[in-house]
Amino acid sequence: MWILVSVAGLNALCYPLITLGLRDAPPLAFAALRALTAGLALTVPASLKRRALPRAARTWMMLAAIGLGTTTLGLLGMFVAGGLVAPGLATVMGNTQPLLAAFLARCFLQERLHPRQRLGLLLGFAGIVIISLPHLRGPGGARFERGLAYIALAVAGVAVGNVLMKAVRGRVDPLVAMAAQSLFGALPLAIATGVWEQPSAIIWSGRFVASLLGLGLFASALGNWLWFSVLERVPLSRANAFNFLTPLIGFTLGVAFYGERLDPASIVGLSLTVTGIVLVERARPAATP
Repeated sequence: MWILVSVAGLNALCYPLITLGLRDAPPLAFAALRALTAGLALTVPASLKRRALPRAARTWMMLAAIGLGTTTLGLLGMFVAGGLVAPGLATVMGNTQPLLAAFLARCFLQERLHPRQRLGLLLGFAGIVIISLPHLRGPGGARFERGLAYIALAVAGVAVGNVLMKAVRGRVDPLVAMAAQSLFGALPLAIATGVWEQPSAIIWSGRFVASLLGLGLFASALGNWLWFSVLERVPLSRANAFNFLTPLIGFTLGVAFYGERLDPASIVGLSLTVTGIVLVERARPAATP
């Protein structure tokens, strides 16, 4: 359980650090550097530990597909949306991913949800919606719609990537898998940077370097490795329920360090989300055909 809580905490840092780093770098270049940093950070220990590389071409194709979903589309949507939507709202909207992943897992992995798990997922999502209602006064008009579209792209990419991670479990070492998918995913982002942006526009300030290292080393490298390790032994729908902790942790940090108010809607939303997580965690997985 502590690993899933840790992953949720690392995910909660993403949009605040993205917003901070976008002051000094264009979004695609920033995203490509994050993916490259994560890939290299995982390649070093995988090489030192002499972890075996997969031999099957199908496994490499699966890792490339995971990279395209989780890293390319996921980071593309997150980093562009980070400049269009307020970080708190972006974090809340981005964590609708477990519902889509649960549907995909049911369709492609034959994971059946216990009735209490279904109720827990719905309660967790309802809690996030209630928490977000007082914070819906974000950027208006076309800008806000574009931001939501990019968040939806990120959600879809990560959800598909999670299903593929579950499908490839047991075939490849977690360090190798996450290093490979990060590097595969970084390539399209780097190409897009060269076509649409000017990498020389990056300002290598202490603020940017700190946000890049926080995202690349911790949120991506450490977070993805822990997540893939968990998926080897925990059903995707059950593990995904802990992603509802991400906006909760972000909101708690806001109350503690940024003076955000704990209003009645937030109290109700927090209660529903915690209840949903408990239901999903305590329910026994239904039988798989």
